[in-house]
Amino acid sequence: MTAPSRPTLEDVARLAGVSLGSASRALSVPDNLKPATLERVLRAVDQLGYVRNGSARALASRKTRMIAAIYPTLENPIFAVSIQSFQQTLWSLGYQLLVASHEYRPERELGLLRTIVERGVDGVVLVGTDHDDAVFELLGQYRLPYVLTWSIDEASSRPCVGISYYESALNMAQVVIDHGHTQIAICPGLSYRNERVRARIAGVQAALQRVGLKLKPEWIIEQPFTFEGGRQALHTLMASHERPSVLICGTDLQAVGALAECRALSISVPEDLSITGSDDIELASLVQPPLTTVHVPNLEIGIHAARSIVSLIEGEQIPNATTLPTKLILRGSLKNLASPH
Repeated sequence: MTAPSRPTLEDVARLAGVSLGSASRALSVPDNLKPATLERVLRAVDQLGYVRNGSARALASRKTRMIAAIYPTLENPIFAVSIQSFQQTLWSLGYQLLVASHEYRPERELGLLRTIVERGVDGVVLVGTDHDDAVFELLGQYRLPYVLTWSIDEASSRPCVGISYYESALNMAQVVIDHGHTQIAICPGLSYRNERVRARIAGVQAALQRVGLKLKPEWIIEQPFTFEGGRQALHTLMASHERPSVLICGTDLQAVGALAECRALSISVPEDLSITGSDDIELASLVQPPLTTVHVPNLEIGIHAARSIVSLIEGEQIPNATTLPTKLILRGSLKNLASPH
């Protein structure tokens, strides 16, 4: 299949109905143009997916030895650890790393990517498999190798390195059920434009269905992946008429926030409520009680992502999906209701 041709500045000027000089000034000295003219040019840039020629030439030469990675946030320690292993592996392979974050605002990702392409990079790494079509179109226009990370999509031909969030959530829910819990609530994150959150919900639902249980819609509490998100989820659950015996959180940050809210409300964990997390960040083993969680191989994700993107840049073949294993870590925050003692 022939890759689409790259739009030129002439194409932008033609679509915007302005002179070539006006189109050029709109991208270099926008304050010198009338607002209406500038708006037409920028709209044409967005529509065509145009990137400035000078950067496109640098990109085509493949001489930057720079890899860009766009993360949903830099606040979660699990991403910081993975970025470190990613960068160190790239250094060993002769490449540098440029990092950006859209702060869980997927609508910002395309703009970030355009800026990155303008500066010239040899490849791009993205988090997750759910991205705007325009993101993949831009990568295709400039023939930029890319790797999707953290989650996998075995049904797609797009290269990805990560874990099965569905399987890890299913396994956690199964352990919770094995511990005698039937009143189960979850705080999986925000599902909008995040396939990892949707997979978590589906995994928990599947585990419950196996034993004839259902996940109550009102006990799916969507909150951000933050301490405050966990606090808000706990507060919402405790304000309801019926209360669960366990809260399964999508990240350790949420779980720690929920633990803090339990202390504020004099709720004993795990006697009154069990709480579990996911990621196995260092803090998970230090809080009281220590968190039952899912160990995610964040170091390995960074290493495999670096090797995969460099392999693609250098013309080598890689598997469509590289699935890394997770591991359940049982600690004191999960009460065993099935135990006779």
